[in-house]
Amino acid sequence: MRAKTAIRRRRVATLLATTALLGVVATGCGASKASPSTKKVAFSKDVLLVGTYQGKAGAYKTIQAAVNVAKPGDWILVGPGDYHETSDFQEPPTATQANEGYMGGVVIETPDLHLRGMNRGSVIVDGTRAGAPAPCDAAQQWQNFGVKAANGKAYGRDGIVIWKADDVSVDNMTICNFLAGTGASGNEIWWNGGDESARIGLRGYEGSYITATSTYFGGETTAAQYGIFSSNSAGPGNWNQLYANNFNDSGMYVGACQQVCDVSISHAWMENNALGYSGTNSGGQVVIEDSQFDHNEDGVDTNTQINGDPPAPQNGDCPDGATSPVSHTHSCWVFIDNYVHDNNNPSTPKAGSAAAGPTGTGMTVSGGRNDTVMDNRFDNNGAWGILFVPYPDSSPPQDGQTCNGTGGQEVKGFGCIYDPEGDALLHNTFVHDGYFGNVSNSDFGQIVYTARQPQNCFVGNVAPQGSAPADLEQAQPVCGPVTKVPNTGGPLLSEVLCDTGFGTCPKGAKYPSSKAVDLTTVPTDLATMPDPCEGVPSNLWCPSGGSSGSALPAHGPSDSVPLGPALVGSLGFVAGPAARRPRRRTTRA
Repeated sequence: MRAKTAIRRRRVATLLATTALLGVVATGCGASKASPSTKKVAFSKDVLLVGTYQGKAGAYKTIQAAVNVAKPGDWILVGPGDYHETSDFQEPPTATQANEGYMGGVVIETPDLHLRGMNRGSVIVDGTRAGAPAPCDAAQQWQNFGVKAANGKAYGRDGIVIWKADDVSVDNMTICNFLAGTGASGNEIWWNGGDESARIGLRGYEGSYITATSTYFGGETTAAQYGIFSSNSAGPGNWNQLYANNFNDSGMYVGACQQVCDVSISHAWMENNALGYSGTNSGGQVVIEDSQFDHNEDGVDTNTQINGDPPAPQNGDCPDGATSPVSHTHSCWVFIDNYVHDNNNPSTPKAGSAAAGPTGTGMTVSGGRNDTVMDNRFDNNGAWGILFVPYPDSSPPQDGQTCNGTGGQEVKGFGCIYDPEGDALLHNTFVHDGYFGNVSNSDFGQIVYTARQPQNCFVGNVAPQGSAPADLEQAQPVCGPVTKVPNTGGPLLSEVLCDTGFGTCPKGAKYPSSKAVDLTTVPTDLATMPDPCEGVPSNLWCPSGGSSGSALPAHGPSDSVPLGPALVGSLGFVAGPAARRPRRRTTRA
């Protein structure tokens, strides 16, 4: 769920100098921002090398130095190292730029650029201060809160920002500890097409083998907010092999892309976030598959919102009347073949409207419409496996939107209510969900606050704990018919309000609560890209011109970089029941 950092508030809701330096691994200053992508330059396929790889030195010390001279079509390869990139200090943002997120340790404005690390775990873009004892150091003294505004308050920092540049790919690296402030900040990697502009300013993006994390928590106002982030960006987009933890909004986010999102997300693992996935006003073709969401407060949340990442609503309907090749219906927003388990964590960082994600819930569709959830497994989510609920937004409408004009209804005391409508829950398996045992805790539930809107449907689910209200499959087996009356689910409404903290709890109701924040470490067996030379023109590090001939090792002796709390390695992750892991704790704040 989306809220500007500068005006974060809890809302009613349920929901990287162009000087060449040889042989040095980056440990310090970044450089000025690249020229805008509107500058006309010839298409190129040069390969720029940053740092050292297997004893062979590249020409650049920092990632930003290579970015500044790169042309469309170029590749930038980054050798193992702890890169404390500081473009935001070399060229400080104005207040307007900070509020738009036009700032970062690394800023990319050149289209069709390909940034790739040679190893996911040992190529680190690090938001902490240079000189820290370890990469991604957790100690407060090494945190960098960003450039200060005229009022003395820090804007915060973003990690890698792709600013209105089409078709940029970023692969095979770790980004950590870029923290929040008064600007649009706290985002580790961000494809930013113009934050809060209500326009699409970026088309085409790709990210794979990316780890995003934060090892520091000093309060919600400076906590890292988003791991892997896209806003105001249209596809085609592709994210694959992602991991994110310890974010106070969500591990990954897609928003403000209207019905042209056109993004596929696969083999992602989101844990220990307020929300594993979040998507505000993101519709059209969005496919999330073969991924794992666990130990978050709320595993997955897609929502409609009239204030934050306009325009509303979140509508999964296929553009131009098309039919989805996945759902085989008009619904192109599809959540399929995922493993959603153990999302009962009240001790994650959490702030803003994300804090209202109902603890113990695998997935929440909050005012979303025409979304399909099919063929997933929901295990051990103590309150509900999945909820379809309204998103009540009491904040002022943004960018000239109106409640009625965006499909909402004004309700006194709640503001603009967006009900879930035309959504489908099909052929999912629920195992040991709803075990908190409160009235209405169940495998799935639905609240529809108003009438006269397309009906949601529930078909073929294996749901031993049933639904709230009861017998939803029997009552609503078909999507689309216009409802005649509202249905607040009986006791479900009061239980959801209790769990989110927005209502008085019914007698005997109990949901997990915590006064402390727990951070987890990054797993040691995340997959690195098997061959980082794949597809790259011939160069010093990849002499075969696109294939190394064999899968490269995770790192050689000359490349070894000891990692601190953010240690990651080279083994594969496969989402599924066998991938369930014990919890890893590092910090209790």
